Amino acid sequence: MKKKLIENIRNRKSKIGVIGLGYVGLPLALRFVESGFKVFGFDIDISKVIKLKKNESYIDGIASSQILKLRKKKVFRASNDFSFCSQMDALIICVPTPLKNRKPDLSYILDTMDTLSPYFRKGQILSLESTTYPGTTDEELYPRLKKLGFNIGTNFFLTFSPEREDPGNLKYNTKNIPKVVGGYTNNCLKVGVELYNSCIDKIIPVSSTKVAEMSKLLENIYRSVNVGLINEIKIVSDKMNIDIHEVIKAASTKPFGFAPFYPGPGLGGHCIPIDPFYFTWKAKQHGVKTRFIQLSGIINSSMPKWILNKIIINLKNRGLNLKKSKVLVLGIAFKKNVSDTRESPGAKLISLLKKKFIKVEYSDPYIPVFPKMKKYNYNLKSVKINQNNLKKFDLVLIVTDHSKFNFSLIKKHAKCIIDTRGVYQGNYRHIIKA
Repeated sequence: MKKKLIENIRNRKSKIGVIGLGYVGLPLALRFVESGFKVFGFDIDISKVIKLKKNESYIDGIASSQILKLRKKKVFRASNDFSFCSQMDALIICVPTPLKNRKPDLSYILDTMDTLSPYFRKGQILSLESTTYPGTTDEELYPRLKKLGFNIGTNFFLTFSPEREDPGNLKYNTKNIPKVVGGYTNNCLKVGVELYNSCIDKIIPVSSTKVAEMSKLLENIYRSVNVGLINEIKIVSDKMNIDIHEVIKAASTKPFGFAPFYPGPGLGGHCIPIDPFYFTWKAKQHGVKTRFIQLSGIINSSMPKWILNKIIINLKNRGLNLKKSKVLVLGIAFKKNVSDTRESPGAKLISLLKKKFIKVEYSDPYIPVFPKMKKYNYNLKSVKINQNNLKKFDLVLIVTDHSKFNFSLIKKHAKCIIDTRGVYQGNYRHIIKA
């Protein structure tokens, strides 16, 4: 069965099913289509399926015209009918893995496995891409497949290949980001490598699913720890009246032994704020306390409150009443030039400002209406950036430095600016770096 499956993948005869059509699943599904496969995209969110059937994209970097072109060729289909999964040769799971009380929540993965169970068949490969703790594939997916009577590595193949999507990145995309693949058995690995090699430039095979799972956590913990370090240095630099961005620029001239990381208002996105806690939870099961990693999480989580304190001090020093003050938050997307609001530090800061009874509005060219989030739901619309609107606010808070913002106009007409992203270089009387 391995030989036949590999042959069908090479000849583009295999049908690919991608479960979960978010920021990871949809780009991956379209990449397989572009590589010559017929692809089904599955999602329990019917609104996504309806949009795709109307040839509408909801992901940054994917044009609606691209969806239209592929659907016209009848090589891509979106559905919430999972019975079609029995026709797929490869099934790839790209569903969320959130935290619940700072513990891994695998419910989306396990519910997906329950949904797919009636449609698994011999000769398929199942690949998990959702970020999770080392051991998930072996300890959760394998037993379920074994219980269904499959001989993993002989008549059914199981792999883990962590997603590495970076929304808004114009240089790296699904095609040219190297893909790590780990298999439950050597045969599983061979099929997995063949599957991803068919649409991605470079494949990195590793010895096990656990190594692949751990590699994803290491990537994101590395960033979390270094961002925590630079955020802590920023706080000290602020006390010493030193521009942290000038410091980073100077240190970056060293041609070895230093990689620049930049401070900010707090971590956002699905990966960086969450993945370290997946690792610390698993480490505790092995009797290890990951104090260094936990500390970075504490520092990064504290940044919105540190910035809130800067805002309050500024308003009070200017003799303004907090309850009558108006603050404009620039950017509620978690990163530059995207519309993704997952774990948004901007939304967190709006919440903190409202708790202090400060009047707050936001502007984000990518998000015209404040979206419904699990933690936050405000009846707000994006404010247009112009001279008259800027003068209405006592303070402008830069949270996300979108390229579409006219920062020259903002500098000229805002009464006071707190810059958390290092947009402005040099010293200005009304600009506070935070």
